[in-house]
Order: sequence, then structure tokens, then C-alpha cells
Amino acid sequence: MKRTLITLMSCAALSLPLSLSAAEHGEHQMAMEGNANASMEMMEHDSIMLGQQTVEGVNGMAHLNDVGAVMAKMGKEENYHFMMMFSDAKTGEALHEGTVAVKITGPGDTQAGAAIPLMGMGGHFGADVALLKKGEYHFMVGTKLSDGQKRPFEFSYTVQ
Repeated sequence: MKRTLITLMSCAALSLPLSLSAAEHGEHQMAMEGNANASMEMMEHDSIMLGQQTVEGVNGMAHLNDVGAVMAKMGKEENYHFMMMFSDAKTGEALHEGTVAVKITGPGDTQAGAAIPLMGMGGHFGADVALLKKGEYHFMVGTKLSDGQKRPFEFSYTVQ
């Protein structure tokens, strides 16, 4: 019994930084849990929209959220949350099953960095990334959604 209590308290303590980060994104997360169209509209107001593309019947929309202040408090260098939302181009139905990753090329880089897996989270796929230099970044997103078909998406953003 004592061991179980210690284990539970340890898990709670370890999840505190995640809870703080989640609270910062709480409004965004609530917006993402609705249908794809309502979520995409809310995202346009709460985030930096990188663009929207349709590839082989799937709409992909990319956004960045500035999370630098929150991450700095936790001693992390990641300063943006990169996210992708997908929907069926014909029906508008949200697609949130599958595998998604992003490769980022930063200012002055000749090659993209290693692929960063995007985790499914409340209606979107996302990961925290470090965009530390000023200049133009390119995001190459690879997907293999629930239909098993691979689709590439590309976006860019300039850090001022």
C-alpha cells in the first residue's frame, strides 16, 4: 500500500510540468476537440497559420503556437508548438489516426534535420520545436494516415 502511494505521488509530481504546459494551451485544446471545420476556424485566431494544402483528397492545415515563455520556465529550448490538422477534402470529417512527422530546414541550413514525430493530441498532431534563429524555416511533413497512403505537405515561416 505504501509503495503504491509513493508511486502515485511520484507520477503526479512528474506530470506537473505537463499540466502547466497543458493549462497554457487549454483554450487551444478545447477548440481542437470539436469538428474539423470549427477547430480550423478557432486555430486561425489563436495561432500563426502556416497554410493549408490539399493532397490526394486530404486537407492539411499547419499552425505554430509561440510557447517560448512557458518552455523557458521549464528550462527547455523549444519555443514553438508545430501542429497539423487533417480532414477529408470531400466530407470535411477530421482525420486523426495515422503517423505524421516533420523535417525542418532552418535559415542557412542546406539539409533538413531529423524527422520529428508528431503525436496525436486533441484533434491535431503536434510537437514542440526549437526555431532559435531569425530567418525562413521550411517544414516538410510526411503522413501515413489511416488509409495507409503516404502524403507530403510543405509549409514555410519566417521568424522575425
